[in-house]
Amino acid sequence: MNIFRFAGDMTHLFSVIVLLLKIYATKSCSGVSLKTQELYALVFVTRYLDLFTDFISVYNTFMKIVFILSSLSIVWYMRKHPLVRRTYDKELDTFRHYILVVVSFVLALLFHDRLTTKEVFWAFSIYLEAVAILPQLVLLQRSGNVDNLTGQYCLFLGAYRAFYVINWIYRYFTEDHYFRLIPWIAGLVQTALYADFFYYYFLSWKNNAKLQLPA
Repeated sequence: MNIFRFAGDMTHLFSVIVLLLKIYATKSCSGVSLKTQELYALVFVTRYLDLFTDFISVYNTFMKIVFILSSLSIVWYMRKHPLVRRTYDKELDTFRHYILVVVSFVLALLFHDRLTTKEVFWAFSIYLEAVAILPQLVLLQRSGNVDNLTGQYCLFLGAYRAFYVINWIYRYFTEDHYFRLIPWIAGLVQTALYADFFYYYFLSWKNNAKLQLPA
């Protein structure tokens, strides 16, 4: 564990807390993509298949459980809660996310570290996480205005991945034989997808204006 990975974990956790607070406090999921949340739930469930077989540390196990339960909770709120589900922007959240699932699974079958069920699903989760934010970004572009909590949620998610990229670079120079091409490439792709959002978030902060993404 180094400071960059810890910072990545904490910003990831903050993003989930911000989104849960938004939904719970306002009883609204307006501006939130259900399809992105379903993709993240699938990411965590498939990545942490080793939850009850491989123990690394209490911290590691705790974080796995938190991310699985929180992602499933968000999906439940958006699909089943009688008040929250009425605020879901279904007409704007039309990204065909199943295409991302299929492509990620094909990539996992073709490019993986070892041909085992656990490793293939791990690679699948890495590929899928890299593009899971796409439905959310498309929804925000279509809606135009972005409320503060949704904007902060996306900001923390982007920061989480940026910290993890720095973590991989740090480990490459400080640990012997540390080289994992799959998460490196996927992480860079995911960070690049946030570049446009970061740019407009910075402009809104600089001008003290409401965050707006171009259609």
